[in-house]
Amino acid sequence: MSELLLRHADSEQLIGRSCGALTGPGNSICWRVWAPSAKQVELFLADGTSSETEFRRLVMEPAARGHFVHSEADVAEGRRYAFSLDGGPLRPDPASRWQPDGLHRPSAVIRLDQFDWSEGTWQGLPRSELVLYELHVGTFTPEGTFDALAARLDDLRGLGVTAIELMPVCQFPGGRSWGYDLAHPFAVQNTYGGPRGLQRLVAACHRVGLAVFIDVVYNHFGPEGTYVGDFGPYFTDRYNTPWGRAINYDDAGCDAVRAYVLDNVRMWIRDFHVDGLRVDAVHAVYDFGARHILREIKQMAEAEASRLGRPVYIIAESDLNDVRLIDPPRAGGYGLDAQWADDFHHAVHAFLTGERTSYYSDFGRADQIVKALNQSFVFDGILSPFRNRRHGGPPGPHSGDRFVVAIQNHDQIGNRPRGDRLGTILEPSQQRLAAGLLLLAPSIPLIFMGEEYDETRPFPYFCSFEDREIADSARRGRRLEFAYEGNEDEVPDPQARETFESAKLSWSWKGSRQAGLRQLYQTLLDLRRRRFPLARSHAHRASLLKTGTDSPGILRLERSIAVESCGAPTGATGAQEESLVAYFNLEGREERLPDGERPDGRLLLASEDRRFGGAREESAPADILMPFEFWIFGPSRWSD
Repeated sequence: MSELLLRHADSEQLIGRSCGALTGPGNSICWRVWAPSAKQVELFLADGTSSETEFRRLVMEPAARGHFVHSEADVAEGRRYAFSLDGGPLRPDPASRWQPDGLHRPSAVIRLDQFDWSEGTWQGLPRSELVLYELHVGTFTPEGTFDALAARLDDLRGLGVTAIELMPVCQFPGGRSWGYDLAHPFAVQNTYGGPRGLQRLVAACHRVGLAVFIDVVYNHFGPEGTYVGDFGPYFTDRYNTPWGRAINYDDAGCDAVRAYVLDNVRMWIRDFHVDGLRVDAVHAVYDFGARHILREIKQMAEAEASRLGRPVYIIAESDLNDVRLIDPPRAGGYGLDAQWADDFHHAVHAFLTGERTSYYSDFGRADQIVKALNQSFVFDGILSPFRNRRHGGPPGPHSGDRFVVAIQNHDQIGNRPRGDRLGTILEPSQQRLAAGLLLLAPSIPLIFMGEEYDETRPFPYFCSFEDREIADSARRGRRLEFAYEGNEDEVPDPQARETFESAKLSWSWKGSRQAGLRQLYQTLLDLRRRRFPLARSHAHRASLLKTGTDSPGILRLERSIAVESCGAPTGATGAQEESLVAYFNLEGREERLPDGERPDGRLLLASEDRRFGGAREESAPADILMPFEFWIFGPSRWSD
């Protein structure tokens, strides 16, 4: 048996049989639920597909290891159902695939495997071609739905991104949330369009050549509507997370919990055809067993990718600066495909804004931007004054396409009191410079929705808890979070509809500055795709140039690109290299390139060109960079 088939068989054994309302022979449905402490579990099944119909009470049959099952023939899609444990109150299915009436109401039958996929010729993307565009479905369009998002895909494709990354879309309380307070990890948010809406969106993305990533949360559940704890030991008291009780991956009863999470991974790939998962805050996924759950998540993704016949990626968000996440299993790693490298964001943000609060107190120097460009991690085992200890480890020999970098994302905007974006803090020339650093960096870039045209609307934290006590707690917690900075009076009410509405994109770049910034992003992404793709990036080196002062001066970034020569394939003996060189003026004043630094090649781009909203005149000196300007040079043979 091949290694891949062995991995697939192993992953099937890991999860056993799925839970939920699952398609059986003909038009039948088999309900399966894990409730190891219950003596009896009853299925309450609606007579029709309306939420107001009468329910029949059916006693479920006990099965192995605390499971209960029941099958019914000829079940219509949409029929509501719920469970009762030992005569207790009705509860929605912990593995519900559809909550059409909301978080607390009964679940509904849906046959996810019965969708007519029309994806064109989609075969997936190499990891090196990923350009991620992070977005929130509810605020991306006025309608806040999957179908409305699909109508905007041509704008994203025209920009030059290759993948969208959806913030969590699992069922949450009410209709307004970032999505990280999920309660039903298998059910797609009803107000977004539910599971069918997501399937339509993924198919539409693939038809236009865009990959789809889903942000998933495997470290905690939200505070409201989390009924899984009624069914079994989904939580452990061994560990704590900042957001709630830790999920049980290594304590008594954890086998079924692990199977639950792995089945969730399988569902996103098999039933929704997603191209990857962004796993939220894996530093709060606690598992001290012999086989870490993250490794098994990757195995499950590999098995399902084999079924689809195309790549599927697992990307971890982590603040540990630990490449064990992406190291191969033979080296003791988990074998994930990539991880976030937040040091890049912190270094660029702190330097350009001058902010030094919280974790930004560790950053602010130009040489840290250089280090982030050269090796992804600034803190690679050195002392972090903010943490008062050494932090991180060396990045090792990993290529740039194993790290995701950003200058804005939902956390870094939303973790500000008002959720204000970078454009409200920086000068336009600084924004352009930050964009250049991001899109020239030898890593996978992530763009946050609206960043490309300097969206001025904020992205504050918002929620819509239905439980009054939890809602009040969210308000108090948000204010307390910023009390130490004296900003608590600036925090908008996260429960208010106005806070949510304020975050909706304007989709307006009519002004010359905004249109110019979008043109810069589009041009840089086109250059990146045609001239310096990660797949052909052989080497890179960033350094600071001496300009005769003690100030940071000019950052020089060189990227070496492999090119074919004499018919030899790229990377083979006989292949040659060409270099792209960029100069970034890190100063708020003009800086002259040092003698001998101007390359012989062709000037491909000057960020202060008027087409990008800058103020460079045609008569401006050819060796002087304007404040915060950057230039890109390439080989003379490169044409526009």
